[in-house]
Amino acid sequence: LPFQKKKFSDEISYSTVVSKFIAQLGYLMRVPSSEVRIQICKCVISFYNTEPPRKLLSGCQPTSANYKIQMAELGGLAETLVLSLAVAESQLIEKLWILKALQHLSSSGVNCRLMLKARAASRLCLYLNGDDPSGQLVFRSSEILWNLVENTSKEEVCNQLSSLECVHTLKEVFEDLLMHGFRRYDRQLRNDLLVFATLLAENPAAPMIESGFAKLLIALATFTEVKIPNPLVKGLKLTCCYEDFEMKKLLFHVIRVLSKDPRAVQLLSENDVMPALLYYVKPNQKPGFYEWSAAQYEELQLHAIAILASVAPLLIDKYLSCQANMLLLVFLKWCIGHDAFFGQGNSFHGTSGRGNKLAQMRYSLRVLRSVVALYNDAVNLNLCDQGAISQLLDILKYAVNKSKEKEDAVLLEIQADVLFILSAVCKNDLLRKELFSCEGVDVLIPFIQMDPKKLCSGLGHNFLLLSALDCLWSCVLGCYIAEDYFLEKQGIFLLLDLLAVKQKNLCNIILGILVEFCDNPKTTSHISIWRGEKDQTAASLLIQLWRQEELDLGIKRDHYGRIVDMKRPITSSFQKQQEVIPLPADCPSFAIMEISENMRAKLYSLLCKLGFENLPGLSAKDRVTLAIIQHYIDFKVGEVWSEICAELKEEFKPISSDEEALKVLSEVSENIGRMVAALQTEVLESQRQQEIQEEQKTYKKIKAIHKQKEMLNKSWENFLTRTSNYEALKKAKRLQEKSIEASRPKLKTQNEAVYSTDIKGLGTTIGSGHLVTVKSTPPQLTG
Repeated sequence: LPFQKKKFSDEISYSTVVSKFIAQLGYLMRVPSSEVRIQICKCVISFYNTEPPRKLLSGCQPTSANYKIQMAELGGLAETLVLSLAVAESQLIEKLWILKALQHLSSSGVNCRLMLKARAASRLCLYLNGDDPSGQLVFRSSEILWNLVENTSKEEVCNQLSSLECVHTLKEVFEDLLMHGFRRYDRQLRNDLLVFATLLAENPAAPMIESGFAKLLIALATFTEVKIPNPLVKGLKLTCCYEDFEMKKLLFHVIRVLSKDPRAVQLLSENDVMPALLYYVKPNQKPGFYEWSAAQYEELQLHAIAILASVAPLLIDKYLSCQANMLLLVFLKWCIGHDAFFGQGNSFHGTSGRGNKLAQMRYSLRVLRSVVALYNDAVNLNLCDQGAISQLLDILKYAVNKSKEKEDAVLLEIQADVLFILSAVCKNDLLRKELFSCEGVDVLIPFIQMDPKKLCSGLGHNFLLLSALDCLWSCVLGCYIAEDYFLEKQGIFLLLDLLAVKQKNLCNIILGILVEFCDNPKTTSHISIWRGEKDQTAASLLIQLWRQEELDLGIKRDHYGRIVDMKRPITSSFQKQQEVIPLPADCPSFAIMEISENMRAKLYSLLCKLGFENLPGLSAKDRVTLAIIQHYIDFKVGEVWSEICAELKEEFKPISSDEEALKVLSEVSENIGRMVAALQTEVLESQRQQEIQEEQKTYKKIKAIHKQKEMLNKSWENFLTRTSNYEALKKAKRLQEKSIEASRPKLKTQNEAVYSTDIKGLGTTIGSGHLVTVKSTPPQLTG
């Protein structure tokens, strides 16, 4: 009664001995006795029996349920059994028992790795077409192959199956099950082998084309749609059962996998893959096609259109000859129409398509996106001749309206794809841009007005906004009608608002658009008028972006933003780290390539358009930075000459006159740097003087306020004195009368009326107010 223990520690203490014993059990497979080999296999299978033993020795208890399995792994039993297949090659019963044991062992990742070490995948595949009336040979072998794929490296399994012999064997067994397998079990097994064939098709080293397997699979995938007699599938008929439906989807997937292999393009063209896939580009039928249910047909339809996006760019001639553009546009018109249709949305490709046609629209647009991305004139011309621009704008409006109800990733993808297609179609074609013009600009404006907070939502707003900007660049710029309408819609203001968000991936493209827009003479005034938060001007925003870009590039500036390195004032830290590499004349150097890798050249171009003088809303720090920007080209020329000098000295020794010329050029650049630094210092000094003057003005104002407060305090004190001291009040009264008398004119006019300023009977202790009582007017003053 084996595998019993007295102590809990016995499992660990005897693990080495037990594992070696089990390894020896595997070596006994060499014994030339069929009975012994079968018994060994039964013993191995019994390891996986979790029932406790019926009899126990006195004082013993059974080992843990997985102990024998772990010892089998430790002893390398799986590898030994795989190698023993060669011994039992001619004995079917022995072979089946070994496969049954391996089937149990392959449930473990450790055993699967040991089996692969013994090249189990290729050995098992070669046995698939052996003579076996029971069918267990194919079933058990495929089950083990599944476990190998799931528990080890899929690539390693495929590499072992990629020999011509293995592919031929797999093809023969698959054909046999396809033509003669009528049971559900046979169909399931056929589909399993089809999955292995798909995995092999993903491996470029597998001879799928040479063996004819690829041609067979393509023919199977398309024979129900094209109805062309093909000897490979003669007499074959699919049913509406679930297994045949799964096979159809797997065959479609094989086409997608093969489309990645350039060698398979000819096969795809010859076997009418394009018309077969285009068969599904039409409104959904009721009931389903070819006895499929409506849900099954929809799933096949979406799968076919998704694969068409991969195949169409490879077979562009077939695509045009089948009038695919027209079919897709008609289908898209149905997608935005009001025909009653309730999508099932119950498959991978049917995401967000339940109760609507969004899934069909999504994949149809993917097909158009894939073909227009080729920038093939024939495709784009054919598309435009079908009225695609107007229809695409209608689709875009439809998707935008749907997004207002509920925004999701699929709707955003649809909008982004439409924008990309429009960009590709209208690029470099003035007539198409005019067709886009006003209606297109009206559609684009809301995208540019997008709330910046949405860019971090994760749904795809960032990609959508980039697509809209690309569409603006391709469809509006270069067409004065569209440009002027965009300006009328305050589009430049919206672009600057977006630029003010300072999102790195957007700034570069927005600056590029603004630079291109500046070719339109009306643009500069729009940029100058714009005001952002806290009344920020466009010039101030551009200078801020320049400073941020310099910070990212690691360019050194002092505390006030002035130049530190006079010789290389705008050279990035990355450029300074680069060694001198002599390059051919037609290869751009680091100084030249750097221009396209950051935003400084665009910022310089825009500020050139605005002018460097009298820019509003600039602080002293801005003017310091502006001095650098103004001489960007001079500094860039100095960088190029510096690289030329370094390259020359690396390979040649210049003659004295050339060396003197290079020295002068180097000094010119350095002198410009010093001049700019001096100008920056002057700006800062001017600012300091202005601040001192403002400080003095503020001090005088404060001093005047304090003096006023003192006078008020003194007046209050006098008032208090008069109210509390009668003698002080009389003194104040006398001073008041004296002041009044002094204010009167010395020369009296004849007949002048004199009024007294005293109020009789006044009982207050303070001076009288502004009160005069006139009792009568003298007769001489009347009339």
